[in-house]
Amino acid sequence: MTTQFNSFAQMLTALPDDKACREYLESKRWGGVPTCTHCGTIDEKHYKLNVNGEFKGMYKCKSCKERFTVTLGTMFEGSPIGLRKWFIATYIFASHKKGISSHQLARDLGVTQKTAWFMLHRLRQSFTDIEPKILSGVVSMDETFVGGKNKNRHADKKIEGGQGGASADKTIVMGGMQLGGTVVTKIIVDREANTMLPEIKKMVKKGSILVTDEHRAYYKVKKDYFHISVNHAEGAYVNGAFTTNNIEGFWSLLKRGIIGIYHQVTPKHLQTYCNEFGFRYNSRKITDKERFDMALIRTEGVKLNYNMLIAK
Repeated sequence: MTTQFNSFAQMLTALPDDKACREYLESKRWGGVPTCTHCGTIDEKHYKLNVNGEFKGMYKCKSCKERFTVTLGTMFEGSPIGLRKWFIATYIFASHKKGISSHQLARDLGVTQKTAWFMLHRLRQSFTDIEPKILSGVVSMDETFVGGKNKNRHADKKIEGGQGGASADKTIVMGGMQLGGTVVTKIIVDREANTMLPEIKKMVKKGSILVTDEHRAYYKVKKDYFHISVNHAEGAYVNGAFTTNNIEGFWSLLKRGIIGIYHQVTPKHLQTYCNEFGFRYNSRKITDKERFDMALIRTEGVKLNYNMLIAK
């Protein structure tokens, strides 16, 4: 199936209904040849099963005799929401630089806010790398604090001892950005060396050049990395050719998205929001259509259900 479109408006025309969307997903996930989700058999002659005299994408494997569809094993499996609405949500979510709120998506799709919120969290789950990226070369590292100021919180939500700046009532996100623009983020519990160093080793290949600010925890990385410090306390933002401005620019984008679009994010879900912004940032050099196709492929294996999402 060759379906061409280069914009959201063109996508709506090219994929006008659930049938067209299913066929498009088959072309992206299977290369157009039915592939049994149960045994992996690829065969153009898998049996097509009709429902009320119409073929709606249900196959029966010629090898293992199990039934399957292209949505089996993806976040679309069993969803009462039609594929076209899922495609619309995926395209908007993947292409909007700062995301889209569940209230706005609910209005766009004609679903409840609760349904839109669930859909967006499934999409965030699909944006999470199954195998985390390992950064190398020249890597800038920094941390940021995410969360509202304690003084601005409602009385029943104020945190005792919270001050509202870089304080214990906020969530700490550590991030690394490789020269050229690949970013990785991780929620951490504190800024102590015994917390940060193990995470740095997971993020950054040993022997890389690590560019950081003057925070004391980073001075213990010299055993495994070439460490370069930029002394912000003295008003410096570069050290020779090295800077942390790139990762700080990503923090700015993340916070503008959270404040302007989502307004508030709980610590429980913050990592998935970081993954969302990281996915879009890391794929910023490709087209919206290419990012949309990538997002569709990544829906495989997403098993998030509503009870998992709201569990404490």
